[in-house]
Amino acid sequence: MEQYKRLILNTGRVVLTLFLVGLFALVWRQQYNEMIMQPFKTVGNYLVYAVYGVIIFVFFKLYGAYRVGFAKFGDLIFSQALALIFTNFLLYAEISLIGRGLMPVASLLFTMIEQELVMIGWTLLMQFIYRTLYPPKRMLLIFGTESGRSLQKKIERRPDKFRIQEMISIDNGLKIIESYIEENKANIDAIVIADVKSEKRNELLKYCFDREIQVYVTPKLSDIIMRASQDVHLFDTALYQCHNMALTIDERILKRTMDVILSGLVFIIVSPIMLATAVAIKIEDHGPVFFRQKRCTKDERVFEILKFRSMIVGAEKDGEVKPATDHDPRITKVGRFIRPLRIDELPQLLNILKGDMSIVGPRPERVEHVQKYKELIPEFSYRHKVKAGLTGYAQIMGKYNTSAYDKLKLDLMYIENYSIFQDLKLILMTIKILFKKESSEGFQQ
Repeated sequence: MEQYKRLILNTGRVVLTLFLVGLFALVWRQQYNEMIMQPFKTVGNYLVYAVYGVIIFVFFKLYGAYRVGFAKFGDLIFSQALALIFTNFLLYAEISLIGRGLMPVASLLFTMIEQELVMIGWTLLMQFIYRTLYPPKRMLLIFGTESGRSLQKKIERRPDKFRIQEMISIDNGLKIIESYIEENKANIDAIVIADVKSEKRNELLKYCFDREIQVYVTPKLSDIIMRASQDVHLFDTALYQCHNMALTIDERILKRTMDVILSGLVFIIVSPIMLATAVAIKIEDHGPVFFRQKRCTKDERVFEILKFRSMIVGAEKDGEVKPATDHDPRITKVGRFIRPLRIDELPQLLNILKGDMSIVGPRPERVEHVQKYKELIPEFSYRHKVKAGLTGYAQIMGKYNTSAYDKLKLDLMYIENYSIFQDLKLILMTIKILFKKESSEGFQQ
């Protein structure tokens, strides 16, 4: 049944999309089309349906609303609701433009409730089908270091997807591991290779490839660099070309232009929120409104980042660097409200306008952290090939307390696969993570 997984999931996605478009088509035909000055005929109506279908498909893909079998039920429903809100907002704006005035919104809101009920029913049905046909995979975890072994805890958070049957250190030797696989292949669906040195990892990969065994691998930094390479076919020897130059000059110009335009517009829109936040901070303890701190950006240039102060005055008065933890007593009442919603980050729009930061890029680390990380991970400087960002790939795909090495991998994925369209996608995805508690989770004590 594994070979039919994509067909089953894609069929379910098509059915859901058609249902949602159908519900919109009803409200369009019964109300909105009759209200505009020149009602659309057959072709015009189908064009409106097609536009709706394309927009809802794009937002569903962007927010992972189709990811049955991968995302949790709550995440799926939230992603679908968010995608639906954006889709219907855009179509309402389009309808109002066609009708040359604001149209009644009640019917569209009622349709959204119907659509939401359809999505909940679809999600429950598809999850039932998926779990019936594809039970959790029985995994063998082969680890090389303690960081690889720690992957166990993350895997165990998804018992609906994976079940670890056994864990084996690569130090046992390839022959013992291969013998174990042969003896237990009836009870193993896939293998996870975590932080194993390249030579032994490659031997394991070839062994699994030869026997058609599914493999999950934690990538090394060199793998991420190679992944962005281009095929070169000049002669009969395969070549990969790795540019290793981060952004080209035209990409930097386009990125800077987008930064200035978008950050300027957002600053104007959120200025009332920023003013209210500043007043609330001042009223609570009469301390400074802004928090300033030295951070590193492109080429490890040091700049002063701006944030709304969310901790008590003198939170690090002894000079010791103390990352925020869950239930940190240093966080103020205002801070506990603005930190999860990232309102404390809004003053960084001024850093972007100034040119110290970009909207999208690796998060700027404290100077002290950069020095320590580089001692442990010499490649940590790779993330400074581009400007630091207000949001980034590591912030969207990871969490606040994701390890430095894992963040480096995610940041390198962003740098090596940069495009302006990826920036736009990450900006839209940032809206989703603002409402996810785990993305702002603090370090554990």
